[in-house]
Amino acid sequence: MTDVVLLTGATGFVGSAVARSLLAAGFHVRALVRATSRLDNLRGLDVERVVGDVRTPQTLLAACTGCRGVFHVAADYRLWAPDPATIYASNVAGSTNVLRAAAQAGVGRIVYTSSVATLGLHADGTPADEDTPVLLSEMAGDYKRSKFLAEQCVREIAAKDGLDVVIVNPAAPVGPRDIRPTPTGRMILDAARGRMPAYVDTGLDIVHVDDVAAGHLLAYERGVAGRRYVLGGENLTLRDILGRVARLSGRREPWLRLPHAAVLPMAWLAERWATVGKGEPLVTLAGARLARHRMFFSHARAERELGYRARPAQQGIADALAWFEANGDLHLHEHRGAAVGTGS
Repeated sequence: MTDVVLLTGATGFVGSAVARSLLAAGFHVRALVRATSRLDNLRGLDVERVVGDVRTPQTLLAACTGCRGVFHVAADYRLWAPDPATIYASNVAGSTNVLRAAAQAGVGRIVYTSSVATLGLHADGTPADEDTPVLLSEMAGDYKRSKFLAEQCVREIAAKDGLDVVIVNPAAPVGPRDIRPTPTGRMILDAARGRMPAYVDTGLDIVHVDDVAAGHLLAYERGVAGRRYVLGGENLTLRDILGRVARLSGRREPWLRLPHAAVLPMAWLAERWATVGKGEPLVTLAGARLARHRMFFSHARAERELGYRARPAQQGIADALAWFEANGDLHLHEHRGAAVGTGS
């Protein structure tokens, strides 16, 4: 009999990739979707759709009933919001609601999607891992704080109710179907449009979204209950990331290095401008504070215990650009020269 699994966040960037991975593995996917959700990322997929919201507990028990597993991927991935309480409502209260419903429904295993944002960092920029210590007070911004608190709640509920929960901590995913887009996708899109001529000395762990999705399935099948696994790819400086985007899109590579001290006032002004209804800030205070560190991570545990593998970051960046262009968000044919290739 085909196993039924509930997937939250199925219409989103990571969630839709997880849906594809689960379907390819033969699962019956029950996708939790809000009544207002964009369904573009589920088009053509053989999934069972159930209407609900992680912020509304009464919609979750029926969704979980009859499921062998739950993949809780849904999250509010914004580094800034006009009302920060909305981020905590989705990420902290929403995760609590999903786990309680899963416990009540007798679900066998839960894969909870956290983030490398909850992990500590090394001052010297060397890759951190699942055991690098960190405190709530070190979390910069509401997104990081909400994910840190959510992971704490998940652990507490799992221990109290005896739930079989595996935690995955994706790095910065890139690739196709980033419809919002996410903060990392927005950075790549802006760079491809020629809007990021400057950079700061920071770095990210860039991972293809389809590798993150494959890691979720591996965690479900092979993960140790109570453990967490970094799902990373390749650690790159911001200058390197923007340079790769520029070469792939036929743009000039970034040439101006900004001191970190110059970015904070820019972020403050951008957020003040956004609060009076002028769209989303191009740079946020949380992002500016994060940029003081190289956010490099090791996914050695996932390789060792799950058999996880990640492709080069270059492929994720190229796939992201191709999708943005196909989706009409980007017009690269005017800028690409004949010599522009996909090499690193």
